[in-house]
Amino acid sequence: MRPLIGISCCVKAFGALAMPNHAVSDHYIRVVLGPIGGVPVLIPAAGEGVVAELLPHLDGLLLTGSRSNVQPALYAGPPHLEGTPEDAERDSTTLPLIRSALSAGVPLLAICRGFQELNVALGGTLDQRIQDLPNRMDHSTPVDQVLPKVRTGKAHAVRVAADGTLARLWSGLDWRPDAVPVNSLHNQGVCQPAPRLIPEGWAPDGTIEAARVEGAPGFAYGVQWHPEYDWQSDPLSRRLFEVFGAAARRRAVEKDSMPIPAVAAE
Repeated sequence: MRPLIGISCCVKAFGALAMPNHAVSDHYIRVVLGPIGGVPVLIPAAGEGVVAELLPHLDGLLLTGSRSNVQPALYAGPPHLEGTPEDAERDSTTLPLIRSALSAGVPLLAICRGFQELNVALGGTLDQRIQDLPNRMDHSTPVDQVLPKVRTGKAHAVRVAADGTLARLWSGLDWRPDAVPVNSLHNQGVCQPAPRLIPEGWAPDGTIEAARVEGAPGFAYGVQWHPEYDWQSDPLSRRLFEVFGAAARRRAVEKDSMPIPAVAAE
């Protein structure tokens, strides 16, 4: 049986009446069905109440990217500029979900906004509009500026710790730790990393682009770029999902082998 992979949803307005919908990009569905090798389970942005009921059934958790930004009040940051998209319903779901998943040892992979959520959930802070900060770069535009490559075009290189988790899981592939090109599409990023978040990748301007969770009983990693867009053409992206999928399958086997608690007689 394939592992069940929870995918975090956003609340987005659709249609002429702007009706709120719980939604996720098809890219995440395809990557779960593809290199992860799991069954996608959409997690509605319905608040903390769904976490305790849903988490025991999951074998992995995929935290998705989004145009919305984490609410600044959750990390004691200044208010967003007017017009900045937020998603309070998602925040109220994903932050407790992250903490519960890590505590339970559920394998976790956080992407873009999900990476920022991971940091905030563990007590870290975020930078807003990195491109407006001194000596920082624009992380949201591909170097070649070609419109069809907005999602897959490489925006900059990342320097990866040669002795870290990412380096080990990429072992045997053709890559350079000092120059890993990534398709980066974000304007917020990790400012102060949470105490348990150990950086393993950095952009040329010092922005943290990859990190692992120290002391997590299961696979727990986050990246600021978007491997779900180019896993079919980029071996590094594909390997990241394959390793996460292997961890989820191990979790599924372990979970299935646990004895079912006896029901007390009335």
